[in-house]
Amino acid sequence: MLVCHCNAVSDREIREAIQEGAHTHEAVAAACGAGACCGGCRATVESLIRLERRCPSLRPSQPAPRSAA
Repeated sequence: MLVCHCNAVSDREIREAIQEGAHTHEAVAAACGAGACCGGCRATVESLIRLERRCPSLRPSQPAPRSAA
């Protein structure tokens, strides 16, 4: 999903930046450009930061854990 229209940055790119250590909207903007122009996506970027830091097991890039049967 496109989050930052100014710089054409997707949620996947933002999540990757967060996983690599960008834990503020300023750091995300420096890493991938999201939120660096008009700031219209800043609330979404901040939500993604909170989600990624709170629930790393829900990251789309990781497979779901298998249950031991």
